[in-house]
Amino acid sequence: MNIHTIAQYLNDLGDKSNSGYNFDCQPISGEVDVLQVTVEGREELPIFVSVTDDQVLCITYLWGEDEVIEGKRSQMLESMLEMNIPMPLSSFAKVEEKYVVFGALSINSSMSDIEHELLVLSENALDVIDDMSEFLK
Repeated sequence: MNIHTIAQYLNDLGDKSNSGYNFDCQPISGEVDVLQVTVEGREELPIFVSVTDDQVLCITYLWGEDEVIEGKRSQMLESMLEMNIPMPLSSFAKVEEKYVVFGALSINSSMSDIEHELLVLSENALDVIDDMSEFLK
């Protein structure tokens, strides 16, 4: 499995998707190849997919450290920790100065499982931004 196989599957889904959503996939070449996946109607929150020897990693960037209201960071982090377990298929992390939500799947996951993870991650990202809005500028 690689990002090109995932892109081909998602781009070919069209109206055959059980979810009713369409995907737009753009490979990004680099030291590690990454697939930028956009869920139709959620263009502001692309998902970045990479494939290693043992996992498929999916990450969505949420907001930067500079977007957190001064004095609210500790409360925000506490809220994120409390939200982390009940949030299905996703977890929080920080990559450099950006907060992210991510999910990981086995390299042996089906394409249908990957499609499902991408949609859940996208929905979780929207929910998180809404739930954390009181802490953001």
